[in-house]
Amino acid sequence: MVLAVFALFFVVPLVWVLFAMTKSGGELQRTAAFAPGSLSGLAGNWAQLSSFQDGAVTGWFTNSVVYSAGALVLTLVISIPAGYALALTEFRGRKLLLVMTLVVMLMPSTALVLPVFLEMNQVGLIGSPLAVILPFSFYPYGVYLTFIYYSTSIPSSLLEAARLDGCNEIQVFWRVALPLATPVVALVGFFSFVQNWNNYFLPFVMLPSSDRYPMQVGLSTLLSSTPAFNPSAAGSQSVQLPALALATVVSVLPVLVVFLFSQRFLVAGMTAGGTKE
Repeated sequence: MVLAVFALFFVVPLVWVLFAMTKSGGELQRTAAFAPGSLSGLAGNWAQLSSFQDGAVTGWFTNSVVYSAGALVLTLVISIPAGYALALTEFRGRKLLLVMTLVVMLMPSTALVLPVFLEMNQVGLIGSPLAVILPFSFYPYGVYLTFIYYSTSIPSSLLEAARLDGCNEIQVFWRVALPLATPVVALVGFFSFVQNWNNYFLPFVMLPSSDRYPMQVGLSTLLSSTPAFNPSAAGSQSVQLPALALATVVSVLPVLVVFLFSQRFLVAGMTAGGTKE
């Protein structure tokens, strides 16, 4: 029963989208909802999509890759060492930082958009890629995941042995702790990439120019240019429903690719911490 409800609300719309992107606008109305279209229909929809606003979709897709990849690198560079330091080192203010991390992690990200916008406006970054990449890089959930992993999965005696062998704190982290944290690095990287790729509100506020939009914000432009959703959009720049369905599939492909390549590490990362020294 639960699986049937799940299929009704999630799987059925996905199957419809996959079939819809292979049909022309007329075929979508004439044929059955779950009847397959053709490769020529798919090619026609791609041609319509790629010609929309002189190739705007390609630019949106490229922007999403740049924003998500840039923020992913910064997130890993910041979150992994921060979680390690909170878990396995002692310094003044450690508990306060940990509490602040947990509090910010629980806050909805949309609540921080206004203060972040004011900060970016103050330093003149509104409209630039950094206005999106820098806030994306702030990922307290990644710090918390790393903190949990190092607290429960890495024996402190192992790090002490490295120190006795002459390693300083940076060498202990780089040569011992980081290689052992591959599963949690993959887990933090995957969650960060998915969150950044699907983020809509922050880029919508930070980027006033449509040529800087990421794919998710661009989809809203496509939606408003579809006569089925906006009757006033009929014209040469309008988009038919099958082309919109194709754009939806294109927008989720990178997440699926990243998941397929990292699933082995994701499973290891999610089960890490089940044992304790």
